[in-house]
Amino acid sequence: MNVTIYDVAREANVSMATVSRVVNGNPNVKPATRKKVMEVIERLGYRPNAVARGLASKKTTTVGVIIPDISSIFYAELARGIEDIATMYKYNIILSNSDQNKEKELHLIQTMLAKQVDGIVFMGGQITEEHVATFEQSPVPIVLAGSIEQSKQIPSVNIDYKTASYEAIKEFIDKGHKRIAFVSGPFHETINREEKLAGYQKALEEAGISYDEALVVEGDYTYDSGVEAWENLSQLSEPPTAVLVGSDEMALGVIHGAQDDNVKIPEQLEVISFDNTRLVQMVRPTLSSIVQPLYDIGAVAMRLLTKYMNKEEVSDQIVVLPHRIEHRNSTK
Repeated sequence: MNVTIYDVAREANVSMATVSRVVNGNPNVKPATRKKVMEVIERLGYRPNAVARGLASKKTTTVGVIIPDISSIFYAELARGIEDIATMYKYNIILSNSDQNKEKELHLIQTMLAKQVDGIVFMGGQITEEHVATFEQSPVPIVLAGSIEQSKQIPSVNIDYKTASYEAIKEFIDKGHKRIAFVSGPFHETINREEKLAGYQKALEEAGISYDEALVVEGDYTYDSGVEAWENLSQLSEPPTAVLVGSDEMALGVIHGAQDDNVKIPEQLEVISFDNTRLVQMVRPTLSSIVQPLYDIGAVAMRLLTKYMNKEEVSDQIVVLPHRIEHRNSTK
């Protein structure tokens, strides 16, 4: 039979309220009483009922985390940051995979709320008005991680993607490149259309280089879409001599596609990617990349959520973390 709080109270000859105070770390318990109760808890093997405690405190110490693809290195590193900070603050995690499907995302939010989570960390490529309306109606706080919501109504943690893209393209321009390609993730995602592409265009405009749509290729973050992007770019009458790629996995596809065409990297084609996951060390030449502090984005998002859940003061709900370009052997 399961040992109950009543069994512990009877065995220790104290009230159930006293056992509850001991279990919950309430300081208003005499040391001798605390010691006696803890000895009984250990002897009987009592485990507090999280559901019952949640009903009493109106908290479940559980956080919902919704991510697009649990198998993605990008999201796995973000999730690790979330999980570590959740553990530090004694929260449990319910992790769900949304497949970047809007209906599934909205359904998962309702499912999380039905499970009485205390808060939600949400990651998704496209935050629509429907998403925002759902977030605003939520009875618990929601924080976005690595996801852009244009109205800035919802707390979020990101880097400045537009500036990062601009800096990478400017670096190519400063080296004398004129034919600079951009292999992007899906353009229906705000991060790609309004941030990364905008940074690319701004750098070209400042340098007086005309924007050429043929040099901009839309992919889907996968290796195969990177290979296909290079196939398209290589068939141009003037192929690019430099390329910014929207993810490390796509960049590997671009590099391998170019190498199959006997294009030397970085001598004939320089490549910079976004994200700086561990994939950058797994390709030859090693990949220069814009460093997104993925673990930190997840960790800071979770810490921001704990502040909202515990009604702590929040000075800035839109957090922008620093980025940099890590140079390796795919650039000169």
